[in-house]
Amino acid sequence: MTTGPRSDAPTLVEDLLLLLFQPASGTIAGENTLFYVLGGAVLADLALGDHLTTADRGRVGGVAGHPPSDDLLRPAWTYLAEKPRGVQTALAAIGPALREPVLERLVARGDIDEEPRKVLGLFRTTALREGRTERRSRLLADVRQVLVDGAQPQARVAALAALLSASGALPQFHREIPWTSEVITRAKALERGDWGADAAAAAVTRTVTASAVNSAIVAVTVLPRS
Repeated sequence: MTTGPRSDAPTLVEDLLLLLFQPASGTIAGENTLFYVLGGAVLADLALGDHLTTADRGRVGGVAGHPPSDDLLRPAWTYLAEKPRGVQTALAAIGPALREPVLERLVARGDIDEEPRKVLGLFRTTALREGRTERRSRLLADVRQVLVDGAQPQARVAALAALLSASGALPQFHREIPWTSEVITRAKALERGDWGADAAAAAVTRTVTASAVNSAIVAVTVLPRS
């Protein structure tokens, strides 16, 4: 599959999947419920670009006549531009198709490398390893500044940290982001949309991200047990 036109700057969903990638094991954290948080990142990115609006009963809709230019985000906007939808419904509709094209983007950008391997000397497979761009390290440093150092986040970093927390994967980052009570408190505040004064102008983004985060948390904590 190819992904079509993309923006020069990585999308928020690319940033999230890159952070969830675990270089030591070559795996992606939270695979079972990954599509919920990836879908949440798409909604947050649309909100950051003023492509979404909030409606009654907690629904979100696409802003008419204002589609995103990036083909990774456009299907979600098209779906929501038809009529406002509940966030849970939107995540279930747009999330499942995201993993493959987002991973392809990361490989194309050089953020993740694919390494051909043979299993038992016979079967060909592909292993993932960290690329040479060091972008994952920079993203992790941005999130660490907010969660560990208590820095006031920009809206994009706040959304990224909130979605990373909602994924349930934060404890896996203990070496870089110590799993302390202060970190947990800050992460939960970001999940609720409490982003501080520097992100005050991003009201729709906060609302959409908080709703997506709440839906993702339900999936992460409930679905694996059902």
